[in-house]
Amino acid sequence: MMYEYFDRRWDDLAQVLLDHSTGTGKGDNVLIIMREIETFPLMKSVYRGTVQKGAFPQIVFHSAFLEGELMKFGSNEQLAWVPALQRYGMEWADVCIDLRGARNLYEFENIDPGKISIHKQSEGTISAMRTEMTRWVLVRVPTEALAQQAKKSMQFIMEFFFDATLLDWKEESRRYNSLCKNMEGSKQVRILGRETDLTLSTEDRRYIIEDGHINMPGGEIYTSPVENSAEGYISFEHPGVYAGELIPGIRLEFENGKVTEAQASSNQTFLEKILDMDDGSRYIGELGFGTNPLITFFSNDILYDEKIFGTVHIALGRSYKECGGQNYSALHWDIIKDLRREGEVIIDGKKVFKEGKFLF
Repeated sequence: MMYEYFDRRWDDLAQVLLDHSTGTGKGDNVLIIMREIETFPLMKSVYRGTVQKGAFPQIVFHSAFLEGELMKFGSNEQLAWVPALQRYGMEWADVCIDLRGARNLYEFENIDPGKISIHKQSEGTISAMRTEMTRWVLVRVPTEALAQQAKKSMQFIMEFFFDATLLDWKEESRRYNSLCKNMEGSKQVRILGRETDLTLSTEDRRYIIEDGHINMPGGEIYTSPVENSAEGYISFEHPGVYAGELIPGIRLEFENGKVTEAQASSNQTFLEKILDMDDGSRYIGELGFGTNPLITFFSNDILYDEKIFGTVHIALGRSYKECGGQNYSALHWDIIKDLRREGEVIIDGKKVFKEGKFLF
């Protein structure tokens, strides 16, 4: 639709990404990753804004279509290869702005799960470099595919996107910080809900607010639990999504921090491939609370769904060093637990969250 290309809100969002999210300034090397052609309007606005700031932009293009070609026809050696230019890009960049357009969730449906796992491990290496070496932000840009998987019209999803991203982020930061203060210094978190009783230690771990500095839309409070602390089990009402694959009916059991049993109502083999990606992929790298009040529905897209107010999520795999996390993995996979109808969170013996609402 033409309004997508000429909507001035692309320029407004670009300024948020450059000023608020990444603090881009004169002389910065800025790597702009354009994933899918639908991200072009925002890419153009970000590029222009980067130039106007006296920084040095470089564009890289990626697409799920190209990933599909690699996984269909490439050898395991090619799939495991970490492209040298991508490595150099992360070493070169001061700032990385990753514009992610959604593709058909079933794009990789007929590809061997083992090949997907090998390819994603390679991608995880670059992702870890981005996290550790740059000031970065990820943006999920709406596409027709996203609108369809969310069961919404394209016009609705575009308006939703701008509403959820063009917030007063300074005010949101104040609100998130107020919530976060009640979690700082905690030692134990217990999540209760449908087929769920999971206990985690957060002793000596830092809670951080995500107010649009690393994800756009932002909207979460997160930490990295003690690696060997997870005990119990958790079930998820909505499908996990990884590499464009839906994995419904996930149930995980933990002992000494590690997933010991994993079940799914379908795509079981793929789930097991993900969990066996490397030595760190069966441990929890993140515990997060969704806090964006304008995100209220599931779209089967992690970058939106994990921000739904009234949900919590865990991420299997790589933890956050800034939170005190010590688990390394090529995997960082968020799975969302919906507590809005049934469930609660208890921190250090005190109920702090019930049926989608904070109690402080």
